[in-house]
Amino acid sequence: MIKKIDIKNPDIAKEVLSIQLPAYQIEAKLIGFDEIPNLKDTVEALQQCGETFYGYYMNGNLCGIISFVITSFVLDIHRLFVDPRYFRKGIAKQLLDHILCVETGFDTVIVKTGNKNIPALLFYKKYGFDQEEDLVINEQLSMTQFSMKVR
Repeated sequence: MIKKIDIKNPDIAKEVLSIQLPAYQIEAKLIGFDEIPNLKDTVEALQQCGETFYGYYMNGNLCGIISFVITSFVLDIHRLFVDPRYFRKGIAKQLLDHILCVETGFDTVIVKTGNKNIPALLFYKKYGFDQEEDLVINEQLSMTQFSMKVR
């Protein structure tokens, strides 16, 4: 089941953080960079981030998250992660499918991921995103930006 969640609720923010950290620790290993900002998040930071969150629940357990901001007809995905215990079950695709069906006010979706995160790169390409550009963050980290026109 996928539902919109209230990230301002401290218990929910704590639950999100409990799966965000292990998921981003795996990404950090994949890209060889352990300073990913989402690894530094706190409950308070999540509560104040201004993003809209949806959670994927299985048997009452939070298994995946997608969060985004919509501005100027662009849905900008800030987080899309799955609890590592639930990898390879189609949860990320279901979360993305869901927001594209229920959210409005945009005609383009963008997302960024570490350019060494091969599973994420393949996921976005397979989903139909176009690779736009590589953004050099620092000498250790480059990000790849993807976009997709919708509707």
